[in-house]
Amino acid sequence: QVQLVESGGGLVPAGESLRLSCAASGKIFRIDYMAWYRQAPGKQRELVAGIASGGSTNYADSVKGRFTISRDNANNTVYLQMNSLKPDDTAVYLCYASGGLVYWGQGTQVTVSS
Repeated sequence: QVQLVESGGGLVPAGESLRLSCAASGKIFRIDYMAWYRQAPGKQRELVAGIASGGSTNYADSVKGRFTISRDNANNTVYLQMNSLKPDDTAVYLCYASGGLVYWGQGTQVTVSS
């Protein structure tokens, strides 16, 4: 069993920054891909950013140039640096990991005030 625990969410004014962290623990055989998704009230869950074990990344168009995803493979941790936050970024941010099986975290709330 693998657990993903997110941290770093909060309430910030527009234009500010936050850094999210997600640590995987438990019986980890391998993790190939880690990502951050988000879900706002009344909206579908969407991919924000992802990173493969080799370091290649992908981003949603809405966050390109503002968000940066990174990972520490040795510690099975993924980060999301979020700069120039906008009210539209308000959502629950969920950590995702895959490596044969798929794992989800419980989510951390990010609220950006205008």
